[in-house]
Amino acid sequence: MKLAEKYGDKPVTELPMLFQRILQNTIRDFYRRQKVRSTWTTLFSSLTPADDEDADPLETLQHEEGSKAKGTPQGLFEQSQLLGLIEKEIEKLPPRQREAFLMRYWEEMDIAETAAAMGCSEGSVKTHCSRATHTLAAALKAKGITL
Repeated sequence: MKLAEKYGDKPVTELPMLFQRILQNTIRDFYRRQKVRSTWTTLFSSLTPADDEDADPLETLQHEEGSKAKGTPQGLFEQSQLLGLIEKEIEKLPPRQREAFLMRYWEEMDIAETAAAMGCSEGSVKTHCSRATHTLAAALKAKGITL
C-alpha cells in the first residue's frame, strides 16, 4: 500500500528497490514499537490488577488490594511512593515529550491521532515518545526502581 500510495509515479525499474526499502523500514518500525511497548508493559504490569485488563495503572495503583504484599500497609505505602515518584518524573519531562508520552501510552492513541492532536508530524511524535521513554527509564533506574 505504501508503495502504491507514495511511489506510484516512479518508473517501474525503481519499484523493486523502493519496495525492499519500505519492507525493511516497516519491519524495523514494528520491532522498535514492540520493544518500547514491551518495556512499558513490563514496567507497569506490576501496577495493574490481574483481573482487569482495561485498568489504568496510575488510577488502580492506589486502590489495588489484589495480592498479599499489596494489601498490607507496607505494600500500600510502597505503591503510593512509587506512584508519586513516577508522576514527578513525568512532570519533569519537557512539555512536548510529556504530552506525546501521555497521549500514546496512557490515552492509547496511535501515532497519527497523537500527531493530529499535537499539531506536528508523526516523526516528531515518535521522537518525543522515544526521548520521554528513555528519560523516564533512566530516571527510574537511577533511583533504583526495578519494576
